[in-house]
Amino acid sequence: MFGPLDFAVDAGEALLVQGDNGAGKTTLLRVLAGLLRADEGEIELDGEPSDPARRARAIAYLGHLPGLKADLSAMENLDFLCGLQGRRRGQLPENALAIVGLAGYEDALARQLSAGQKKRLSLARLWMAPAPLWLLDEPYANLDLEGIELVNRMVQAHLREGGAALVTTHGAYAAPPVRTRMLVMEKAA
Repeated sequence: MFGPLDFAVDAGEALLVQGDNGAGKTTLLRVLAGLLRADEGEIELDGEPSDPARRARAIAYLGHLPGLKADLSAMENLDFLCGLQGRRRGQLPENALAIVGLAGYEDALARQLSAGQKKRLSLARLWMAPAPLWLLDEPYANLDLEGIELVNRMVQAHLREGGAALVTTHGAYAAPPVRTRMLVMEKAA
């Protein structure tokens, strides 16, 4: 349980949501994504009350789980997800795989990928999504230093294109080097 919260994230901005385990960071992102129901209050997108259809178009969510179909290849996963969510104009799945360092893994089944490679495939899915608001729950988990830099470059590019991001983290040691405001959540006493 947390709240009440009142905040906004503008285009070109990242909001870093920081707090200890159990403070509600993941719950907040799940509520914003529409995966959990808020007990009270309202979520607005562009100043208008949101509904599930508006959220589906406006929000891309990267959670703790990779959200991949284990028996589909990397390319099949991206094609499947683009069929559900649409895709960013001018982006092709093979380019997204190359951007995240998975060129050559197009035919590899998701279940055969390492945890870091699955995270990279999830990042490729995020990159393909046409949503202007990214909700990133601990995006640096399971990534090496090169992967952390990849996340930072992706967030920077998304913000430059007018997108926005909410990024959860346990500490400021992992945060995108962009215009960032901070929301600190604490465990309820």
